[in-house]
Amino acid sequence: MPGQKVETGHQDTVHDVAMDYYGKRLATASSDHTIKIIGVSIAASQHLATLTGHQGPVWQVAWAHPKFGSLLASCSYDGRVILWKEGNQNEWTQAHVFDEHKSSVNSVAWAPHELGLCLACGSSDGNISVFTARADGGWDTSRIDQAHPVGVTSVSWAPSTAPGALVSGGLLDPVQKLCSGGCDNTVKVWKLNNGLWKMDCFPAFQMHTDWV
Repeated sequence: MPGQKVETGHQDTVHDVAMDYYGKRLATASSDHTIKIIGVSIAASQHLATLTGHQGPVWQVAWAHPKFGSLLASCSYDGRVILWKEGNQNEWTQAHVFDEHKSSVNSVAWAPHELGLCLACGSSDGNISVFTARADGGWDTSRIDQAHPVGVTSVSWAPSTAPGALVSGGLLDPVQKLCSGGCDNTVKVWKLNNGLWKMDCFPAFQMHTDWV
């Protein structure tokens, strides 16, 4: 299959691109403060929507699993994480704004859908926040304070099934585990135990001599 050039319409650097669950749409994040939704097919690409609301460069975008509806998370230099929800086709609104961080939010990642609607965010303030949707429409927040004191650059979830299991047997509680990279040159692994996030590997992985 030949490569396909996609004209995003952005006016500045594109920092991230994420394809939706069905491979039909792209979301792009840019220094021009906007997010673009682009429809893609074998033959062509089509601009579908421009999402505006961030006050700084947008670093990353992440689609939620479609079982939760058409939801997109974005994070920005402005310190905010915005959840975007599609109502009517290609009509997006800000469903929620998280502004708990005091500096740039550099990475967002949705947990495996078996864990519910759960979003991890890593920030230059050194902290990781994990937001979990409640049945009443509100959000619970847990934090890993000073996960990487000089700044968190990336977060990523492990599968929720028990290690070594190809499929969940339904007998064990799902595992909540994530890893993070930071400006302290380390990678750390975290696990949720009794409502508290604790490091799961000691010591931190120190394989790099500069930012992860």
